[in-house]
Amino acid sequence: MQYYCNPINVNYRYQFNMDPRKGKLEIDREAADPSMICFKGKYYIFASMNLSVWVSEDLVNWEVHRLPENLPLYDYAPDARVCGDYVYFCASKKMEVCNYYRTKDIINGPYEEIPGTFDFWDPNLFFDEDGRIYFYWGCSNTTPIWGVELEPETMKPKTEPIELLSGNPYERGYERFGEDNSLFPSTEEQIEMMYQGFLKQSGVPESQIPPQLVPMVKGMFTNKPFIEGPWMDKYNGKYYLQYACPGAQFNVYADGVYISESPLGPFTLAKNNPYSYSPGGFMPGAGHGSTMWDKHGNLWHTSTMRISVNQQFERRVGIWPAGFDKDGELFCNQRYGDWPRAVETDEMNPWENPKWYLLSFGKPVRASSFVEGKLPSLATEENAQNWWQAASNEPGQWLEVDLEKAMDVRAIQINFADDKMDIQAPGEIKGTMTQPRYIDEYDRVTRWILEGSLDGESYFSIEDKSQADTDLPHDLVIREDGLQVRFIKLTILEVPYAQAPCISGLRVFGIGDGEKPAVPSFEASRSEDELDLFVSIKGEQAVGYNVLWGHEPEKLYHSYLVFYKRENKYSKERIEKRIGALVKGQNYYVRVDAFNENGITEGVVIPL
Repeated sequence: MQYYCNPINVNYRYQFNMDPRKGKLEIDREAADPSMICFKGKYYIFASMNLSVWVSEDLVNWEVHRLPENLPLYDYAPDARVCGDYVYFCASKKMEVCNYYRTKDIINGPYEEIPGTFDFWDPNLFFDEDGRIYFYWGCSNTTPIWGVELEPETMKPKTEPIELLSGNPYERGYERFGEDNSLFPSTEEQIEMMYQGFLKQSGVPESQIPPQLVPMVKGMFTNKPFIEGPWMDKYNGKYYLQYACPGAQFNVYADGVYISESPLGPFTLAKNNPYSYSPGGFMPGAGHGSTMWDKHGNLWHTSTMRISVNQQFERRVGIWPAGFDKDGELFCNQRYGDWPRAVETDEMNPWENPKWYLLSFGKPVRASSFVEGKLPSLATEENAQNWWQAASNEPGQWLEVDLEKAMDVRAIQINFADDKMDIQAPGEIKGTMTQPRYIDEYDRVTRWILEGSLDGESYFSIEDKSQADTDLPHDLVIREDGLQVRFIKLTILEVPYAQAPCISGLRVFGIGDGEKPAVPSFEASRSEDELDLFVSIKGEQAVGYNVLWGHEPEKLYHSYLVFYKRENKYSKERIEKRIGALVKGQNYYVRVDAFNENGITEGVVIPL
């Protein structure tokens, strides 16, 4: 059996961002806005700012291949769609005409250029069964998602752009800005005050800001949701227009969906929204992506996951099982969305629970050294925004997790992080006026040794990557038959740019030999504006809970994974949680499941 664990295990390239709003270099890894396609028996992911395409035969093992230089590799949100023997490609650029490209060979090319006629951001081509071509685009908190039909021969618009959908955070809670969908839009007075404050702080006279960019700058202060990243699919004669919201830097970055009988609408909001939503866990976020049928007839959804510490767009890519239910509703299973998952070679059950459970949460950790505030314990907190950092960049820095007893370990995910890197860009800053950057073109390496022990004195090798020629910041080690081990020690030999190593998660999964948690008791209520769900949970022997909700008792398609604080795990203390993703006027049902290192206990369903 093959297994993967989100974020997917690929080389995420370093970005040297010269943000014009901040006037300083910000360095991070990034990949986002993935377009995933199946073409000639292989899977391909095109992601923003990676200069490359990721290629796989099984959705587990990915190879990185550089793309030809004539493609717009510094443009965001690359779109790839299959039409017959061709793959069509395009990407985003404001205030410049964007071209289309097509090829019969993704890796080697050549790519034929098809001249475009207008600029766009977050594009998506859709080839209908009748031979007609449609194009969708939009990425703004002031303008909608647009659609147009294109001439098949010239790729020029046949019609005027049509407004297809816009945001409304007063009706759809999941479109609200902020962590946990916590912010309503600002007033015009507030926006103007913050805009003037920005001008004063930056020292830039308003006269020096191009008029066409003023709405974009003011948009930073509106707290209005970005409605972006369209992707179209057709199923049983209906058109499913997917879109992302409210902002890539938030844990609630999500994908919603509208349905229509026609590719250009009118569109109706689907009952199941947002259909892709993963606000909890180690690395949250599941917005701006694509949906793809695999070679075995299974549906998968890929989207963007959030870190956003070193830079606003510090992001990764995840993949989750998806599908259409008997009523034609699009769903995506993200209940334990960053735990290891098996990939079947035939028809899969998209709602199957994990077989391996998190063993490392809150467990004791020690290290060779650490920087003040970057403690070893942060590596088992299940939070990708915090990390242990060694006090030295000398090879041989180490981190060790104590599982407190010998356990049956099946998977270990090693998550490297970066911390305020202070180096010069190794190449020329390129890109657009609003997104100047240099994308690292060099193939770096990350090298380490992973060892295990039963007593903390005698160690054996689990995995040796001391000679690796890869740079995998979210590497995954699988031991499907199980490994009896108590102490797991990671020794780091080399990381890019000779930085002091950082680990945000030394995550261990397996099967405990104790009792599963009790069925949790909980209370659920709804806010007066109908947009918030409030849950109060009490249980026993739990590490955390998964709050599930949906518009029918059998359709609990949404989830939020919450943990106790490490010092309170297994306790009987209550967890209070607000979830801000409801749709006004929609009825809901709620269930709370409990989990620990021994398994998952499903709760009871109640109406909200």
